[in-house]
This record gives sequence, C-alpha cells and structure tokens, in this order.
Amino acid sequence: MRYLTSGETHGEALTAIIDGLPSNLFIDVDFINNELGRRQSGYGRGGRMEIEKDTVHVLGGVRNNLTIGAPLCMVIKNRDYENWKDRDIPVITRPRPGHADLSGAIKYNQRDMRNILERASARETAARVSVGAVAKLLLKNFGIEVKSNILEIGGEKNKDKWHNIIDEAKNDGDTLGGIIEVTVEGVPIGLGSHTQWDRKLDALLAYSVMSVQAIKGVEFGMGFMAARSKGSSVHDEIYYDGKFLRKTNNAGGIEGGISNGMPIVIRAAMKPIPTLRKPLNSVDINTKEEIKAVYERSDVTAVEAASVVLEAVCAWTIADEMTKKFGGDSLSEMMDNFNMYKKKVEEY
Repeated sequence: MRYLTSGETHGEALTAIIDGLPSNLFIDVDFINNELGRRQSGYGRGGRMEIEKDTVHVLGGVRNNLTIGAPLCMVIKNRDYENWKDRDIPVITRPRPGHADLSGAIKYNQRDMRNILERASARETAARVSVGAVAKLLLKNFGIEVKSNILEIGGEKNKDKWHNIIDEAKNDGDTLGGIIEVTVEGVPIGLGSHTQWDRKLDALLAYSVMSVQAIKGVEFGMGFMAARSKGSSVHDEIYYDGKFLRKTNNAGGIEGGISNGMPIVIRAAMKPIPTLRKPLNSVDINTKEEIKAVYERSDVTAVEAASVVLEAVCAWTIADEMTKKFGGDSLSEMMDNFNMYKKKVEEY
C-alpha cells in the first residue's frame, strides 16, 4: 500500500489518498472521526483546537461503506481557512529555531517563510491520523491493536504534576516535549525480513515514527538500556509449551528485523514545540539583522496529540506489512492467506 497527503495548515483542506487497500474493508467514518478528535485533545493545546472540529469526508474508493479496490480519497476541511482567506497576511522573514523555516526557505528559494511553515506544520498530521485510522480498521480484522501511553512530559514522570508544569511553561512563554510509548499487540511472527536493510520491520517503524513532526529519537524494547547491560540479561530466552514463547520482551517484539510474535514496543522522544511565545534569537533573512523569531499561534505541548499520530503511523506500517505478507485483492482473500499461515505457524 501507499498513501500521499496534501494541504496546508491554513489552506482550504487536507487530503489523503490511499492506494492498495483490499476491497470489502468496512470504512467506519465514526471511528475515523473519533481518532481525529483524539488528536485534537490534551492539556496544553492552543487556540486552533477551539476553532477546528475535524471530520473526514470520503470522496472516492468506497461504496456502501466498503472499499472497492480503487484508491480511497479522504478530505478534512480546515475551518480556520474562513478566518484567513481574506486577511492581509504579513510576510514572514524571521525564522524560528528548531522549525523548518530557514532550511526550507533556502532549499525552495522562498523569501516568505509562510510558504514553508504552512506545509511543515503538524496540522498535516490530521490527514495521517485519518490514514492510520483506516489502517487500524484493516488490522482489527486480524486481531491486531495499536495503543499508546505517555511516559513523560517535560521530564516529569508523575502524571499528577503534568498540568502544573504545563501551566508553568505557559506562564514562562515556553514549551514542553515528552516521551511516548506505542504498543502493537497481536502481530504474527514473520512481518519484515532480515534479507535486506530496507525490509527490516524495526527500520520501517523507526522511519515512520521519525517522520512525525518534533520526534527526535526512537527505541525498541529495552532500547538504549540494552547498550548498558550484559547480553545474558538482554536477550529473551526461548521456551516451548505447545508453541514457542518468551517470558520477557526486551527485544520489543522484533528480532533480526522480523516480528517474533511478542508485542511490538516502541518509545519516541518528542522535542518541545519550536514556536515560543517568548521567542528565541534569530536573524531577519532580508536585513540580516539580529532579531527575535516570529511567533505563530501554537501549543504549549502536544505530546498527547503526538501519541495519537504515532499510533497512526505505526498502524499504517504494520498494515502495509500485513498486505505484503498476506496479499489478496479482497479482504476475504487476505484473511484466508493469514489463517493458512497462522495454521502453519502453529504446526511448526
């Protein structure tokens, strides 16, 4: 499968097109909209969330709520577009440290950095959440579930303190990042491959996770702790009781680039949002004068929203690998292939 998204943060809409979905998959629009709503939630979000109420409109690829094998097209309207379309919008020449503003403007030869930030904005992830929701609908047929959990915000692990440190950051004109854990349960043995670097499942998942705005680090299972430990305490010993099993999951469900049947456990580090109400030092690209960076309406933290986005991109990657492994132009054909393989694994 493959997908593309299009649209800008203050444009008329965001669009996603998915190609390669099996036919006869039920597209639950209410579920997709619920996922979009989850993305908009969380303490520390900005004023944009008071304007938008994201809902998806399916334009093509579905009849009677079932996919027909054709590309699936979805559109999410930007309500804030009405507030921007007739405004006199100033040119942005003061890049924000940590954002795509300066590098993007140089790369694409733009003197107004709004042409960069409009697409670089995390608003784009609404389209990817809709894509991930469709992937979750596919995975549900195979008993695969993707969940997330926030482990830290601003370096604080105690959830009872999160509201306080978010309020403090807001009062200081600052922002906060965090650490998010994504777990994928029910994944069969055999997704991914050891045979080529670009077929390894952990590499593919890491690629997807790192593609999300503000994510700066990723680890699986024990992750970096494994580098500080001895092999005897790291590797998951193998047992057999009618089937192969493990009593630990330090590998995070992937060995040699292949899923091993245990839950896949991924942790991602999200940096603080680079748009600060108390801006950092920058340079005007026209005058070369030292000046404070531009401030755009933004969140204090979006860790909770990022957890939903990470679920979406991981669900997509697993769903894509499922279609590669079990093929089929229709959902029933894919499920037949899956059940046949599942039986062979049980008999191994």
